[in-house]
Amino acid sequence: MLKTLIQLKQKGFDAGKKTSGVKLHIGVDTMGLPHVMFISTANVTDCEGVVTMIGYAVSHLSRCQTVLVDASYTGESFANRIKELIGAGVEVVKRSELRKFVVLSKCWVVECSFGWLEDYCLLWKNCERKIPNTLQATKLAFISLLLRRY
Repeated sequence: MLKTLIQLKQKGFDAGKKTSGVKLHIGVDTMGLPHVMFISTANVTDCEGVVTMIGYAVSHLSRCQTVLVDASYTGESFANRIKELIGAGVEVVKRSELRKFVVLSKCWVVECSFGWLEDYCLLWKNCERKIPNTLQATKLAFISLLLRRY
């Protein structure tokens, strides 16, 4: 069962990236299938978005033992908040220290999920005015993907 959460606001503005819009946070399993999604305005930080997403789906993620994240989610406070919410440890997958491209074996799963969503023109450029519309377009994209795969 897929748990979803949205903030019922208009699009926000991310001052760091100088873009307006929304952010999509996805919690996937090892096959890349979504278990929890959270769509927030662009001004919400990544760590806050993930903590809110996991806080909403505590009962759904109760059997989760490890949360794999990339290097942008480092920090003891983030790991402690996840531990308090669902009792899972946080494993940070860091990039290679070398200055060349290396495939990170564990982070490709969620990146593939985002890549699959890029195939849908509704999500390529977020043209929706309201965040619930974006959530429904994302759900339709995953349903279509699952119907094609299985």
